[in-house]
Amino acid sequence: MRLIFFGYHNVGYFCLKALIEMCREYGDEIAAVVTHADNPRENIWFASVRDLAWQQHLPVYQPENPNDPAFVAAMARLAPDFLFSVYYRHMLKQPLLDLPRRGALNLHGSLLPKYRGRAPVNWVLVHGETETGVTLHYMVPKADQGDLVAQERVPIDPADTAYTLFGKMTAAAVQVMQKAYPQLRAGTAPRLPQDHSQASYFGGRGPEDGRIDWTRPAREIYNLVRAVTHPYPGAFTHVEGRKLTIWAGRALNDPAGAPPGLVVAARTGEGLVVAAGEGQFLITAAQFEGEPEFLGPVWALFTHLQGRRLG
Repeated sequence: MRLIFFGYHNVGYFCLKALIEMCREYGDEIAAVVTHADNPRENIWFASVRDLAWQQHLPVYQPENPNDPAFVAAMARLAPDFLFSVYYRHMLKQPLLDLPRRGALNLHGSLLPKYRGRAPVNWVLVHGETETGVTLHYMVPKADQGDLVAQERVPIDPADTAYTLFGKMTAAAVQVMQKAYPQLRAGTAPRLPQDHSQASYFGGRGPEDGRIDWTRPAREIYNLVRAVTHPYPGAFTHVEGRKLTIWAGRALNDPAGAPPGLVVAARTGEGLVVAAGEGQFLITAAQFEGEPEFLGPVWALFTHLQGRRLG
């Protein structure tokens, strides 16, 4: 068997590592590894698919446009049996999908057909889900709509952030790949159509999506904060004309007792209490734009904000 692997991020790194090990066991060949050049403006907190491929003496490609006819022709000359895409960020068009003799497959970070699209790990936290998962599916021209091969469920703990959930998802992705690849090469893997009536779709998230709406319930504010905290850009608000990033906190059951966004108390040794649309939110880690993140008790630094309005 000859494989072409498109991948990026931690999930791509560890799935490639698993495929390398299985290819050695079966005598298969990874004919090409296709990945991205890192964006210097991005926080690169994850492992490098490119570096792993280099270490394993695999051919590495970093095309700006993987659908360029010249690149597609180069991949065609490799005569692949399978193509795998794991957290690769570009859409692969039909000419590429038609190359592998036995199918092109994608590893998606949700339990399809739920949460099709970009940033599913962040979106499931924003929406307060208690379970997510990973899905290996055949690729078709429309994103995340192909037949299912394998899924692994991942429970979401109330304390999970995007970072901790990503760790769970990465482990689940490796399990899916280790289970599915032997079945795929043997021709015994399931192929189940998705129930499109159950589908949901969410697009990519930008920095502005981290703006806190204090009229929302405190629980929803907590879900946003944990969905975009480190290593992501963070949820934010403004106070006294300055941007304030909220890195951590928790929802309180106490009645709001004040207009949304009003700092109603400074809890000694804990943080600032802010009224929400429903309940209160306790800020426990925060940072003014242009300043270092404050690692001590937030209440001590921001006591002067009591009675001020965030928004």
